[in-house]
Amino acid sequence: MSALPRDDDRMTSLAGGDDTSLLEVRGLSKTFPARRAPSHVALRDVSFSIDRGTCLALVGESGSGKTTAARIIAGLEPATSGTVLVNAPQAARPVQMVFQDPYGSLDPRQTIGAGLHELLSLHGLRRRGERGERGERGERVARLLHDVGLDEQHARQRPGALSGGQRQRVAIARALALEPALLILDEAVSALDVSVQAQVLNLLADIRERSDISYLFVSHDLAVVRQVSDTCVVLQHGQVVEQGPTADILDRPTRAYTRALIDAIPRPGWRPRRRST
Repeated sequence: MSALPRDDDRMTSLAGGDDTSLLEVRGLSKTFPARRAPSHVALRDVSFSIDRGTCLALVGESGSGKTTAARIIAGLEPATSGTVLVNAPQAARPVQMVFQDPYGSLDPRQTIGAGLHELLSLHGLRRRGERGERGERGERVARLLHDVGLDEQHARQRPGALSGGQRQRVAIARALALEPALLILDEAVSALDVSVQAQVLNLLADIRERSDISYLFVSHDLAVVRQVSDTCVVLQHGQVVEQGPTADILDRPTRAYTRALIDAIPRPGWRPRRRST
């Protein structure tokens, strides 16, 4: 396994791999050093793959290493060792990420349309056409908003004027603007109300149906995981304890840790246990 110490080494083309495989993570490990305490090992030899057009869920309790793995795959964090291989030669930005808090990734002083225009400009999609025409970039902004269920009215608004679900749709539009092959969703619906959560999940399903995009869905909510993912990787203390088709993992878990995660899902009629006095 080759180390990934620099930004340009974190992600490489997948040469000679299976054409159906979009992403391969091999032997990924991450240690966070500490001056006055033992180093924290966040990931230990994690390996999995994602096929084109599929959704893989990365699940586990808080501190299991889910977000660390996602950030390394997105190129936001260096790995201590291991490789991240992407088979998307036509994509300029093959991996994009949607975070749990969309407001934190949006400029509160900038309208939604202006933010999307700036993003497209920074990445080389310049305005074309004669003066007075909307141009390619303006058409692209309108199309992006339409694709996530928003319109020109929302383009003129600032993030603070939008609901949580609308802001998350904007965050998804921003991620899709660069036409990634893989979209990482890090607890992207966990902060939303149940009804809004369902709307965003339906939106993600629609996007996946009309494109060849793949998802890495990071979540602790196994009810949502069952709904959206094809395969599932269960992390405990930074190590893979189970992986396979989502239905098999959730219906027939082989590890006590996975069964405990499943048992923690709220069920109809559930009541908190009273403490004895």
